[in-house]
Amino acid sequence: MKRKLFNTLAATALFAGVLAGCGTDGGSGASGDTIKIGANLELSGNVASYGTSIYDGVKLAIKEINANGGVNGKKLEPIAVDNKSEASEATNGALKLTDQDNVLAIIGAATSGNTVAQVEVANNAETILISPSGTALNVTVNDKGELNPYAFRTTFIDPFQGTVAANFAINELGIKKAAVYQDNASDYAKGLADAFIETFEAAGGEIVADEAYVAKDTDFRSTLTRLKSASPEFIFIPGYYEEVGLIVKQAREMGIDVPLMGGDGWDSPTLVELAGAEALNNTFTTNAYSANDPDEKIQQFVKAFEKEYDKSPDGFNALGYDTVYLLADAIERAGEADAEKVRDALEQTKDFKLVTGTVTIDENHNPVKSATILEYKDGKQEFNSKVNP
Repeated sequence: MKRKLFNTLAATALFAGVLAGCGTDGGSGASGDTIKIGANLELSGNVASYGTSIYDGVKLAIKEINANGGVNGKKLEPIAVDNKSEASEATNGALKLTDQDNVLAIIGAATSGNTVAQVEVANNAETILISPSGTALNVTVNDKGELNPYAFRTTFIDPFQGTVAANFAINELGIKKAAVYQDNASDYAKGLADAFIETFEAAGGEIVADEAYVAKDTDFRSTLTRLKSASPEFIFIPGYYEEVGLIVKQAREMGIDVPLMGGDGWDSPTLVELAGAEALNNTFTTNAYSANDPDEKIQQFVKAFEKEYDKSPDGFNALGYDTVYLLADAIERAGEADAEKVRDALEQTKDFKLVTGTVTIDENHNPVKSATILEYKDGKQEFNSKVNP
């Protein structure tokens, strides 16, 4: 049974009159012939590109699963809330989904911060929370090192991305001197930057500059001038597409022509609009997958997505899609839509093949899976290579 009344005062203030109407099916998320799945995503706001992409993938997966008979004879019913790219709204959305909608699980959020804002709600309400793309360590393990029992993720973690980027710079590009330019208010950016620096220096590389910017800045020229004067052969820029697009554009305008690289936060069509296709040449990202990867499962997904939406799927589309299949597999193995049993089944996931890689869930509820290196060529993402854990 879910502990619906945690944080009673806060919940009452936000949802007065709602708690009396909570589901009466023992907190399973199942009602009649359906299993209710929440989607708490950034459908508007600063990083809406991520959330809307994830939700497109979620909807396609649910459509396919339901067309094939559902899960254990029940159809999946998505219930979406827009967290507006804000942590407080993500918390409110999680309260609504658990206390009012009585969902079995919540998919989301896209960003680590908006996912962490839901963790306490999910743990206390005993509702499964799966972030498709939240990479920060504290999504699944709290700051005391304790496991968040109901929190999982579909993507890899920050240290893995930063390590992959550093090894790529050293081993594939032959870089000896690198600079880092990170968002100083983002746990995501800090996690990638720390792992990059540690790995790069351990391999004999030199970090010649480590600079920071603030989210929503629009003019980066003064800091880019300092970076340029340090003469790096490569600049690592972990951050989100809104600022990264402008950073890349301004860097190229200032004559900084060295390779630039970031993480999956770059993955948005808006990046190309902000930076310009030409400016993005000689830039690289770590990502969950590539639509150009010849893997048969990936190409089946690409064809299905293109048929549904008339566009090529990005990494967030794929992660949203995979998250539904990961959850559906666990529900099927659990035998019923019971949150505790489904959580246990998720923990036991081993060698489950998804679009973004073959997944085994480790002791910290993180997927052990591969990463993909993408390269931008004339505004298009091209598959470069795949890196196994």
